[in-house]
Amino acid sequence: MAPFKRRTFLATAAATATATAAPASAAGPHNGPADPWPLDSVARLLAMPEAGRGIDWLRTALQVAVGLELSTIPPYLCGWWSIRDRGAEAARLIRRIIDDEMYHLGVVCNLLVAVGGTPRIRAAAPTYPGPLPGGVRADVTVYLSGLTRSFVHDVMMAVEAPEEPLALSDSAPPTIGAFYGAMLEGFRTVAPQLSARGQLSAHIGSDELRPVETLLDAERSIDIIREQGEGTSSSPADSFADDHPAHYYAFGEIYHGRQLRQTDTGWTFTGAPVPFPDARPMAQVPAGGWPRPSAPVQQFLDRFDTTYTTLLDSLDAAWGDGGPRSLGAAIHAMRALEEPAVRLMETEIPGTHSTYGPQFHVLP
Repeated sequence: MAPFKRRTFLATAAATATATAAPASAAGPHNGPADPWPLDSVARLLAMPEAGRGIDWLRTALQVAVGLELSTIPPYLCGWWSIRDRGAEAARLIRRIIDDEMYHLGVVCNLLVAVGGTPRIRAAAPTYPGPLPGGVRADVTVYLSGLTRSFVHDVMMAVEAPEEPLALSDSAPPTIGAFYGAMLEGFRTVAPQLSARGQLSAHIGSDELRPVETLLDAERSIDIIREQGEGTSSSPADSFADDHPAHYYAFGEIYHGRQLRQTDTGWTFTGAPVPFPDARPMAQVPAGGWPRPSAPVQQFLDRFDTTYTTLLDSLDAAWGDGGPRSLGAAIHAMRALEEPAVRLMETEIPGTHSTYGPQFHVLP
């Protein structure tokens, strides 16, 4: 089949979720302090009539998006770190998706700063196992584990499931794509004054993070996030991911063990083999973390969590006028997470054939 191509940046296929009747408390525009709606309710944000979706609505929605983008990175990192052969096709696919998610986090932080907000990244850090922030995909429990087929299906694919999947059926509302579609329409309706002050620039994977200065920039940024994650309702080839399918379908390739190809009957996982990689047997991290770990294990857990907390604090500082220096500190901390994570994944849990793994706890 033909290689995957980028769609034009001007193509915008963002469909908003069908709004339900809003509760009385959320039925009108808000003129008070920031965060007028609960941060755990995308449904309420989507239920707000379009006439009430002003600048406060955009800021609140973007802060929820910060939490959503951040929440995907720890489980995807655990899956990637667990793979022994980083040259495996599955490792390459997951590594690319992690880069995309870090880019998406940067984009929503820039968008929030552009409309006069300040990203609260540490405050948005989720607890695992648990739901996605904002009540998106409420039937999905996100947990931390080494790479298994069930983890790929139940976490990775479930998180990225599109509104209209081509290969598998999952239509539980609201989806991440619907939420971003509503934000896109919000930018178009509000047409806010955008400021580049405090926004950051960086190369993240194959993408370039740039300041959002115009409505076209905002449209482009949101389109990239939606289509890198879900693809489009017409074809996974309509993706901004160059020669790769969108995240949902890339994870599908790992799960099904075959590349996605277009056939006479539609898009199917019948292409070249994608062997499931040999992975370190990291067990699911239980609620509250590992019970009664040994002193050496506790040292690795503490080291990881200290570095993770430093990473989040550095990201907060970067978009709080700390600029490139703080962003550089965050990147350094991100790289430092891998060594203690792998050491944990190579330490057997007593009485089992499984191993420990990072908990991603934020320290006080």
